[in-house]
Amino acid sequence: MLLPPRQGKPGLVLPETARQILIIGANGAGKSRFAGKMLSLPDVDPGRVFPLSPLAALYGAFDGNAPAGSIDALYADTVLRSPLFTSNASPTPPASQSERLLVLMIHEEVVNLLRFKVEGGSESGKSLPDTNLDKVLDLWREMFPDNGVLRRGGELLFTNLYGGERSQLKLSPGERLVLYYFGAVLYAPDHAFVAVESPELFLHPSTLRRVWDRVEALRPDCRFVYVTHDLDFASTRTAATTVWVRGWSPETDTYDYDLLPPDSQLSEELYMTILGSRRPVMFIEGDDTRSIDAKLYPLIFTDYTVKALGSCDRVIESTRVFNSLSGFHHLDSCGIVDRDRRSAQEVEYLRRKRVMVPDVAEIENLLMLEEVVRTVASAHRRDETKAFSKVKAAVVALFRSEVRQQALLHTRHRVKRTVEHRIDGRFANITKLEDHLADMVDAINPRAIYEDFCREFHSYVANEDYASILRVYNQKSMLSQSNVGSLTGCGDKQSYITAVLNLLKAEGSSARRLRVAIRAALGLSEMTAGVQSED
Repeated sequence: MLLPPRQGKPGLVLPETARQILIIGANGAGKSRFAGKMLSLPDVDPGRVFPLSPLAALYGAFDGNAPAGSIDALYADTVLRSPLFTSNASPTPPASQSERLLVLMIHEEVVNLLRFKVEGGSESGKSLPDTNLDKVLDLWREMFPDNGVLRRGGELLFTNLYGGERSQLKLSPGERLVLYYFGAVLYAPDHAFVAVESPELFLHPSTLRRVWDRVEALRPDCRFVYVTHDLDFASTRTAATTVWVRGWSPETDTYDYDLLPPDSQLSEELYMTILGSRRPVMFIEGDDTRSIDAKLYPLIFTDYTVKALGSCDRVIESTRVFNSLSGFHHLDSCGIVDRDRRSAQEVEYLRRKRVMVPDVAEIENLLMLEEVVRTVASAHRRDETKAFSKVKAAVVALFRSEVRQQALLHTRHRVKRTVEHRIDGRFANITKLEDHLADMVDAINPRAIYEDFCREFHSYVANEDYASILRVYNQKSMLSQSNVGSLTGCGDKQSYITAVLNLLKAEGSSARRLRVAIRAALGLSEMTAGVQSED
């Protein structure tokens, strides 16, 4: 299937095997317009396009001129013209499409029941066949197992654990939509393109995958076209062929779009974040919601889409892979990982790969930078010089008490890296490998490394070299043990962290001081908003 034309290029070809078609893009990129264009091309039979819209389901007024095969057309042809109603008692169409669909299914069930009785009922030896309504209600109860459904006088009443009965109108929007999706898809034409706008709307993320998996299973003959910018939903369509719409030209009625590479080695969710934002991307460590990284870096790099990936290895690999695909997405990308105990050579290697490494040991140490401490103290009307002087003295004292422990940790890291490098060699036989390992301790000489670190760290203490201590000192309790929160007028550790974040959110001169200090710690110039390669 040929897709709409691109700007200055012919349209791309959609694989005929694509059953899930995911159209993604930022707000205003032209996703819905693209989907409409795609489904109006000569390759597509207009009689086999079946739209599903959550807004139409909940709020759509009756359309007496709806195209044949649509829910409203079926309602008009089946219910309004039914011999069960006299011309004087034709029902007024319900206010929403989901209600009209339910009336349609109830009407069909009544017709089937009457036909069954006319044909002899149970005495004929036949059983009453399952109806569309039976299928829908069974699936709905599967989605909401604590709910029940009662049939009373041609009306459906819904119950839950708390008792009482309610009509469809008293269900939540999400519950009503699940009924609608399960029912509506049963009326789609054979081998239809089922076009779904905002499939995530009103549905809880925990139910998204199950609902749409069940909908697709109801109609294995159909192809589902989803238009969305929602990451939770997009990541559930693991078999989708993804079309990324970047923009639309009204002058030429052409689109800037691409097909997402299926073998790109990046998760679908990462692509959704990146492609949906149309901004350069920064991969960071930590958790999406709880880590300091995820709270701090988006406020420092406001022009970037910041994505937390957890481990430093994932940050490094995702940065490498995404930059290798720059010909596809045309977006800049970089990463930030904690320095931890990396050597200068390791740091330089990562920076050449566009993975930034701060000049402090870990993310918490960024909040202990001299200029950060001074800025927070000043914002709380404290003497910033006096506050920093006390914080500095506390940090130097903490480091002094842990010099040997910190030296040992750095030695372990250095030895581990050296062993990993040396063990990668090729050996002709096991004896050669044994000889190599036997000589390794003497060759590496961990005691000498340890003593060098001890001398280096003692010099930082003697010289009160605060910046160097922050660069090598991995101690997450530093924020609380240094009493930086109280000394800057904030209170405890968490209040201090919150103060830094709030100053950045508020913008102004304090935010500028903080951004300059933290960008400088990443090796960036004062006015640089993005990350520059250090090749």
